[in-house]
Amino acid sequence: MRPAAAVPKAALDLENALALENALALENALDLENALNLEKLYAARLYAVRVRPYLATALFALHTVESREVPTMAVDRHWRCYVSPAFVDRTPVEELAGVWVHEVTHLLRDHHGRSDRVARERGLTGSGERLRMNIAADCEINDDVFGDGLPMPEGAVHPAMLGLSEGELMEDYLRQFQLGARTRDAGWLDCGSGADGLDRAWDLGADGARGLSAQEQDAVRFRVARAITGRPGNTPKGWRRWAEEAFHPPQAWRELLGAAVRSAACGSGAGDDYSYGRPSRRSASVPGAVLPSLRRSPPRVSVVIDTSGSVSDAELGSALLEVAAISRAVGGRRDLVTVLPCDAAARIVHPLCRAEGIPLLGGGGTDLRTGFAAALRARPRPDVLVVLTDGQTPWPATRPPCRTVVGLFPRARRFRSWDEDDPHHVPAGPPEWARVVDIG
Repeated sequence: MRPAAAVPKAALDLENALALENALALENALDLENALNLEKLYAARLYAVRVRPYLATALFALHTVESREVPTMAVDRHWRCYVSPAFVDRTPVEELAGVWVHEVTHLLRDHHGRSDRVARERGLTGSGERLRMNIAADCEINDDVFGDGLPMPEGAVHPAMLGLSEGELMEDYLRQFQLGARTRDAGWLDCGSGADGLDRAWDLGADGARGLSAQEQDAVRFRVARAITGRPGNTPKGWRRWAEEAFHPPQAWRELLGAAVRSAACGSGAGDDYSYGRPSRRSASVPGAVLPSLRRSPPRVSVVIDTSGSVSDAELGSALLEVAAISRAVGGRRDLVTVLPCDAAARIVHPLCRAEGIPLLGGGGTDLRTGFAAALRARPRPDVLVVLTDGQTPWPATRPPCRTVVGLFPRARRFRSWDEDDPHHVPAGPPEWARVVDIG
C-alpha cells in the first residue's frame, strides 16, 4: 500500500487562515445582528421625556450599559442602566419608555437605600427577601406611574395582582405579602441592585465607569423635585408627595421645638439677674456695703398662639399640646409659663395650670405684633418668647429683648399671596433673629 502524499505546510496554513477568517466573519455578523439598538432605546427615552417632562434630568443622568446577562432592563445604585439587546428588539417604543420611567423611579425614590435599611431593621436576609423588596418597590411605583401616554409594560407588577390597595409605600407593602402563588409570575423580576440593594453579577460597582456620586445623585433628585413642585399640573399624587419630602424631609419637629426652647431658656442671660438673697463674695472688699450676687432663676416662658381664622382647630389643639410640652422643657414649672392667644388683637394672658383649660379666642385677622407687645409688657418680663403661628402675619420691626422661638404650622401655599386685595403680595417669613421650627 502506497503511503498518502504529505500535505504541504503552506497549504495547511492557508486553510487554517481561511477557516479563522470565516469564523470571525460569522461572529461579527452575529454581533451585528444581536447588537443593542441604541436608536430605538434613545427614541424611547425621548418619548418618556415628552410624556413625563419633570423626569428629564433623571432620565438623561442614567448611563446605559449593554448587557446580555440582564433579562430586561436593570439599574444599579450608581445610576447605570443595564439593557438587554433582545429585550429592546422585542419591546415597542411606548412600552420601552415606560420601562425607562420605571427604572429611574427606583433610583429617585432611593429604593436600594430603603431596602438596606428595612433589611437591617427587620432582619431580612437572602435573595428571596430581596425579591420581595423588589416586588414591593414595583407596587409603590406602578400604582400611579403609568397612564397619560405611558402604557404599562407587559407583565408589570401591580398592587391589585397581590390583592393590595394602591397608594402605599414599599415598606408598607412589604408587610402585607409573602412569596407564594400570587407572586409566582413575578419570579423573573429583576430590576437590579438599584431596586433592592443586592449586588448583581453584571454590576460595574463603585469603581466602574460613569457612575454618579452620592452628591450628584442628590442634585438630580433635587432638580426633579423642583420641576414637580414648580409646575405640579396633573402630576400623580405619589410624585407630589415624594417631591415635598425631597425638599422638606420629615423631621422630629417636637424634639426640635423642645431643643430650641431648652436652648433659649438655658442660654447666656436667660433667667440671670442680681439678687440680695445671697451677698456677693466681693462685698468683703467694700466695707459697709452689701453687694448683690448674680443668680440664675428659672426662666420664664411666654407662649403666643395664633388664633386667627387661617389656623384650623386641629392646629390649635396641637398648639395646646405643645404648650404642655414646653412646660416640661423648662423643668415642669407651669407657674413660669404663660399663654397669650392672639389674632389681630392680643387677648388675656393665661397662666399655665392645665393646657386643656385655656380658652383660645380669636378667629379674625392676623397681627402678632400686638401679641409680642403684650407679652413683653408682662411683669416679670419673659426670658423666652415662643410663637406658634402659620406665618401669615406681620412681624415686629425690632428684635425683642428676649430669645424668640417660632413654631410654624405647615402651609402648602405659604409662599403665595394671602392678600385678597393684592394677589401679588407675598408675606415675609419669620425674621432672622428668631429660631424657626417647622411643625408637622
